[in-house]
Amino acid sequence: MALRTPLLLAVCLSALSVDAMADAAHAYAFGQPAPANKATRSVEVTLQDIAFSPNSVDVKDGETVRFVLVNKGRLLHEFNLGDAAMHAEHQKEMLKMQASGMLTATGMGAMDHSAMGHGAMKHDDPNSVLVEPGKTAELTWTFAKATGLEFACNLPGHYQAGMVGKLNVD
Repeated sequence: MALRTPLLLAVCLSALSVDAMADAAHAYAFGQPAPANKATRSVEVTLQDIAFSPNSVDVKDGETVRFVLVNKGRLLHEFNLGDAAMHAEHQKEMLKMQASGMLTATGMGAMDHSAMGHGAMKHDDPNSVLVEPGKTAELTWTFAKATGLEFACNLPGHYQAGMVGKLNVD
């Protein structure tokens, strides 16, 4: 009995530290995800082939914005918050996902990559959402003061074709 209590305590503490590390992995200098009911305003963004409308959004430091993302295009698109360097890194991941068959031009593929030894390849970053043609999705974010912030579609070729917008945080 005396050994169980310290062992149980150690297991609980290690589980807590794993959760803390997972949260730290999703820490962003420009803010954090938020529940939609905390938003102080909504901004509708239309995703077209190959453009965003509007292509610029102004937000305030500390403001929580609910983005309503409407894909009126014929292709799968992404709404991803970050700076140019973050988008460049994410584009590499998206290219791998497309090459593996996990992403198609119009949606998510049905391949199970964990069974193939590829690991857990997922599109689940809290600063990003995929929107299939004709569908609507949401992303809610509380912004922190930042410069060089963009919203972009990082599917292969979309960013390079101009599917990127400016986020101005005052």
